Amino acid sequence: MARVVTVGSAVVDRVYPVTNLPAPDGGAFARDEQLADGGVAANVAVASARLGHEAGVVSRVGGDADGDRVVTALDAEGVETTRLARGDERTSFSLILRDDDGERMIVNGGAAVGALRLDAADRDYYRDADAVFTSAYAPDPVVSTLLDDARAGDCPPLLFDLAGPFAELDGRGTTRETVDALLPHVDCFLAGEVALRSYLDCTGREAAEELQGNGVERTALTRGADGALLIEGEEVVEVPAFDVPVRDTTGAGDAFAAGLVDAWLCRDLPAREAGRFAAAVAAENCTAEGARGGLPDRETVAERLAE
Repeated sequence: MARVVTVGSAVVDRVYPVTNLPAPDGGAFARDEQLADGGVAANVAVASARLGHEAGVVSRVGGDADGDRVVTALDAEGVETTRLARGDERTSFSLILRDDDGERMIVNGGAAVGALRLDAADRDYYRDADAVFTSAYAPDPVVSTLLDDARAGDCPPLLFDLAGPFAELDGRGTTRETVDALLPHVDCFLAGEVALRSYLDCTGREAAEELQGNGVERTALTRGADGALLIEGEEVVEVPAFDVPVRDTTGAGDAFAAGLVDAWLCRDLPAREAGRFAAAVAAENCTAEGARGGLPDRETVAERLAE
C-alpha cells in the first residue's frame, strides 16, 4: 500500500433532503437537516484510507466545534491530521440540497479553507508521499506552491481535479492562469463535464485532445451516469458507470479521484483497468447517503469488479 497525501478542503456538510432541486426563483421543502463530514481533499483521504493506504490531509479548519468535528472524523478513519492547521476563522462548510433521486446542489461558505497556505513543514510532508491529490477548490496560493514543486521535480505524482466551474471558484479557488501553468506538470488531470466546459468550452475527446496538446499525459473526464473517458497517450478508453441503486451522488467524484490515485498513480494499471477500479469505488459510494457514506474497502471493490 502507498502513502497518499491530499491537499485542500476539509469541511462540515449540512445536508437537506428536499422535495425538489429548486430552479432560479423557485423553491423547495426540506424534509430534514443532517450534519455530515466532507471536503474534497478530506473525502479523497478517507477513501484512500479505506482502500488500505496510509493517508494524510493538509488543510485548515477553525478553532470552533465544527473544526473539532472535522478532526475527530478524520482521526476515526485513520487519516493523519498532523498537518491540519487550526485558525480563528469559521470552519468551512457546505450546504447540500439533495432530492429523492440522489442529485444535489451545493453552496459553500466559511473562511478556514480559503486561509490555507503551505509552509515548509507542509511541503516536506507531501514530498514524502507516493502520490499527491489536490483540486481547484484549494486556494490559488496553495496550488501555485504545488506547481512550483512540480516544476522543480520535487513533488510526487500529482492528480489535479478541476472540480468546479471557474465562476464557482472565483475569489476562493484556483485561477485559470494557474491551471494553465499546471497542465504540463500533473500526472493526471481529472474533470467533470461542467467544470471542463467552463475551462475549455468543450468536453469529451475534443477536450482531451486540447489537454494533451498542453502537455497532459493522463486525462480522466467524468460524465456522471454515462461513465468516464480516460486518455493515456494514444489510447482512449470509454469506461461505463456501474448500475447500482443510487441513494446519494454527493462525493462520487471524490471517490472516483481516490480510485484513480490508487489504480493509475500508485499501481500504474492500464487506463481501462484504472478506470474500472475508480468507477467501482464511485459506484459503491453512491449506494449510501453522504459524501463518505458508501466509501468501500478494497475487498468490496473487488467484489463489484467481479460482478
